[in-house]
Amino acid sequence: MDSSRPALRLFVLHHAGGSHLPYRHWPAGLPDTWDVRLLDAPGHGFLLDLPPFTDAGRLAEFLLDRVEAELTCPYALFGHSMGALVAYEITRRAAARGLPLPVWIGVSARTAPQPAGPAEPYHELPDAQLRRRLELLGGTPEEIFDDPELWAVFAPVIRADLRLVEQWRPAPGAGPLPVALSAYAGAADAHASPARMAGWARHTERFLGLRVLDGGHFYFQGDPRPLLRLIERDATTALQAAGAAPAGAALDAAGAARPS
Repeated sequence: MDSSRPALRLFVLHHAGGSHLPYRHWPAGLPDTWDVRLLDAPGHGFLLDLPPFTDAGRLAEFLLDRVEAELTCPYALFGHSMGALVAYEITRRAAARGLPLPVWIGVSARTAPQPAGPAEPYHELPDAQLRRRLELLGGTPEEIFDDPELWAVFAPVIRADLRLVEQWRPAPGAGPLPVALSAYAGAADAHASPARMAGWARHTERFLGLRVLDGGHFYFQGDPRPLLRLIERDATTALQAAGAAPAGAALDAAGAARPS
């Protein structure tokens, strides 16, 4: 294998209201033969100057356009919460456009595609109620709640993301994805419980399993290492099945990783 060619290019897709920042240490905690790319949606992180999308399909097209030139080696997608459904949509669109498909998808803290949305959309809640819900969910920096000026800046982006998530529906008649997929859940996540995450098995032709970790919706926030070890194992298993990794890679993955 060309030493300049990564064994895997992993694209990480952030949650609603987030950015690449909570995932910035992940590249150092994954194998050094991987090329880990942290993506921002418009209105977030390095793309803060762009208006946010409120439609998952349009966001998936935007991100696929940005990474299309980088699909030159085996690649994978990992998405947390909103990022999970965007990973699903990117894969659908890559297939429709005849582009290379990911060898693996990791979906985290996002229930399997449902025909109906939530009974009480968060994006329509008054400010005070929305803030309380977000504080309970976790994942939003406390300074955003504490600073009225910061809240005024970030609230429209958070609402746009929540609208995107809550109004998204899978395409009618969509069959299972033709790629390997793993699902990850926090044991105490009331928003995307392990039981609801298990539904992803119906949406892939090769389900590698449901992985349940201690914690709530942002179960990896304190220490991402248990999740990163599972990502290594599952993605390497998918690489092997695709004939893109040496036979001993799954056993050696932990040793190849740099400490986070």
